[in-house]
Amino acid sequence: MPKHDVSSADDGELVQLLSPTGERVANAGYDEWVEDVDDDQLKSLYEDMVVVRRIDTEATALQRQGELGLWPPLIGQEAAQIGSGRTLREDDFVFGSYRENGVAYCRGVDYTDLLRVWRGNSHAGWNPYDINMAPSQVIIGAQTLHATGYALGCQQDGVDTVAITYFGDGATSQGDPNEAMVFAASFQAPVIFFCQNNQWAISEPVGLQARAPIASRAPGFGIPSMRIDGNDVLAVMAATRIALDRARSGNGPTYIEAVTYRMGPHTTSDDPSRYVDVLEREDWQAKDPVRRMEAYLQSRNLLTDELTNQVKAKADAVAKKLRDGCLALEEPEALSVFDNVYSKPTSWLERQKDQYAQYLQSFEGGH
Repeated sequence: MPKHDVSSADDGELVQLLSPTGERVANAGYDEWVEDVDDDQLKSLYEDMVVVRRIDTEATALQRQGELGLWPPLIGQEAAQIGSGRTLREDDFVFGSYRENGVAYCRGVDYTDLLRVWRGNSHAGWNPYDINMAPSQVIIGAQTLHATGYALGCQQDGVDTVAITYFGDGATSQGDPNEAMVFAASFQAPVIFFCQNNQWAISEPVGLQARAPIASRAPGFGIPSMRIDGNDVLAVMAATRIALDRARSGNGPTYIEAVTYRMGPHTTSDDPSRYVDVLEREDWQAKDPVRRMEAYLQSRNLLTDELTNQVKAKADAVAKKLRDGCLALEEPEALSVFDNVYSKPTSWLERQKDQYAQYLQSFEGGH
């Protein structure tokens, strides 16, 4: 691997290897980190992005049809999640928010497990140790502390495993990510802080809370940072490889700001038409990560009818499995809400369980 030279993000310039129209952009500091990406891998990255977008649209449809209580769309952020997710090693550990379904796909999550929480069937979608990814975190920014703690544990164990934590631009105003960076910098923890700046903290534009590029904050903690085009899957992959190499080499944490755009609502309970300017959305649609990759593949004569049909068939098959799995989920037994609250039952939890059981029994027989 080349030397892990991380550029400064103070000037706000974006690192870009693929232009919005799919042209390859030379960058001396980053090109070498993706020089091994061959045609087959390019096609695979494209397939991943298309499949993940199809998962997203299918899950949104399931919510609109009353099969899910809520869904957090990721449309527009596929390159940020696939480019980083496909760069991680199996033993690396992911701490995401509630929107990292693309990363979960890269980790090999069962499709039905993506929907359990949003259907209200479970406290968590999957066993974190099955895919080395923590369950979805709804408390904004809390996962950054978890990632730093895990990374410190890896450091103490003497292994070169890396923790990566994903969060949005809105989370950067929370205390937890800032506290996590203090610990990570102080102890040189092998952790990557991956900010998906999708321009919106629900309905608040990023400009209201960040007067300078978000990536420029990290050096104040003693953490080198990169600011990349988050809709460019190759730039994301290069930056993530740099950060991973730094961490595995004992050189501590890295901060990545992937500048992207949330094309859909914050969640399916949100109405972005109330606050998003139509012209702004059209501008970002021209930077769409999937279309960008299609244009790049076409320029290399790789976007054949065979590939297009193959990718579509894969996306449709995954969507069918997702829907079938969702509809097959059985309603959980009422008292199971008390399961796994703690590693071992407590007396007061058992009392609550008993009281709730009596409450449910009061409805039996029409009483």
